[in-house]
Amino acid sequence: MLPRFRQLSDWLSAANPAVFSAYCIAAAFGTYFCMYAFRKPFTAATFEGVEWWNVSYKTLLISAQVAGYTLSKFIGIKVVSELPSRYRAALVVVLIAVAELALFMFAMTPRPWNMIWLFVNGLPLGMVFGLVLGFLEGRQVTESLTAGLCASFIFASGFVKSVGRSLIQDYQVDQYWMPFVTGLVFVIPLLFFVWMLEQIPPPTQTDEEARTKRTNMNRVQRWDYFRRHAMGLIGLIAIYILLTVVRSIRDDFAVEIWGDLGVDEPSVYAWSEFWVTIGVVIVSGMTMLVRNNRVAFLSSIGLLCAGFVIVLATLLAREQSNLSPMAFMVLLGLGMYIPYVTFHTTVFERMIAAFRETGTLGYLMYLADALGYLGYVAVLVSRNLIESRQSDVHYLGLLVGTSSIAAVASAVIAILLLVHFNRTVPKDMTCSLAYPVPE
Repeated sequence: MLPRFRQLSDWLSAANPAVFSAYCIAAAFGTYFCMYAFRKPFTAATFEGVEWWNVSYKTLLISAQVAGYTLSKFIGIKVVSELPSRYRAALVVVLIAVAELALFMFAMTPRPWNMIWLFVNGLPLGMVFGLVLGFLEGRQVTESLTAGLCASFIFASGFVKSVGRSLIQDYQVDQYWMPFVTGLVFVIPLLFFVWMLEQIPPPTQTDEEARTKRTNMNRVQRWDYFRRHAMGLIGLIAIYILLTVVRSIRDDFAVEIWGDLGVDEPSVYAWSEFWVTIGVVIVSGMTMLVRNNRVAFLSSIGLLCAGFVIVLATLLAREQSNLSPMAFMVLLGLGMYIPYVTFHTTVFERMIAAFRETGTLGYLMYLADALGYLGYVAVLVSRNLIESRQSDVHYLGLLVGTSSIAAVASAVIAILLLVHFNRTVPKDMTCSLAYPVPE
C-alpha cells in the first residue's frame, strides 16, 4: 500500500465540492492518462511491409494485445469487485510495471514471436480502469469525476500516438523500441498521480444516502444482481459491445484511417481527440445536475440515442462531401464517445442508485467491458481472415461500415430499453436525490 497522508485526506474530506472534485479529477485523469502510455503507443507505428500468414503484422499485434486486455476484463469482474480498497493503488503500480516489462521484452524478442509480449502487456492493463474508478464511485459528484477520468482515455490515446510518431520521425527511435521508451517518459508522473489517488477519502454518509452504499460483491451477489436485472442488462451490454467495437477500430487503426483520409501529420491524433474530449466531458459531466436518480438514469439512455444520431448525421454529411477529414473524425468521435462515456459516468452509476442496490460500479463496468472487448476480438479475427485473402485493406471503409450498423442497431435497442426501464425503475422518490434537499 502506498503511503497515506492523513492530514491531506482529512483536508479533502472537509474541502468544498469544487476543490474536492478538482483534486479527484486530476488524480484519476493523470493516472489513467499515464497508463495509456504503456498501452497505446505501439499503434502509432505502421510496421509497414511486415506480414505473417498473409496478415499485416500490426493487425496481429493489435489482436494479441486486445486478447490479453479482454482476458483481463474477465479476470477483473472478480478482482475489481472483490478487492479491498486499501490495495487498489499499490496494485495499479504493480500492473503497469508488468506491462512496461512486457514492452521491453517485445523490443528484445524477434518477430513474430514478440507479439506474445503484447498479449502479456494487455493482460494487466485491463484492470487499471476499474481500480481507479473505485476511488470515484458512489459520490454525489461521481458523474463529474468519472467524466474527468474518461476524458483521459479519449485524449491520452491521441496524445501518446503523437508522442510515439514523434519519437519515430523526429528522434529516430526504432518502432519496436518506441513503445517501451514512451512508457519510460511517463513513469514518474504515473507514480505521483497514483499517490494522489491514494489520498482520496471514502464516500461520506451523505454520499451513501444519495447514491447507496458501495460494497465489494462476491460471486453469489454478482449473480443475484444480474438475475434481478437480466433483461435490462442484456440490452445495455449489447449496446456497449457495439460501441466498444466501433470505438476500438477508430482508436487502434487511427494512423491508417487518417492515411485513407489523406492526412499524415503526427499532431492530428492529439488535436482531434482534444476536441472530442472537450465536447464529451461537458455533456457527461452535466448529468450530475439531475438530482433524481430515476430521471437521471432514464435520461442517460436518451443520451445514448443522441450520440447515435450524431454518428449517422456525420456519416451522411461525409457521403455528401460536406466535411473535412478533421471535422469528420471529430464529429464521429463525439457521436461514439458520448454514449460510450455515458456508460462510464451515468448509466450504471445511476442504475445502482435508482434501484436502491448496494454493490460496486466496477462489477457492471467490467461485465460490459469484458463482453465488449470479446466482441472486438471477434471482429479482429474476422478481419484477419478477410485480410489474409486480400492485400488492399481500407480501414476507413471498415470504420464507416461498422459505425453505420452499430448506430442503427444501438438506437433501436436504446428505445426498447427506455420503455422497459420506465416500467421497472421504482418511482418512489424517497432517498433518490443526488443532493440533499435543504430544510
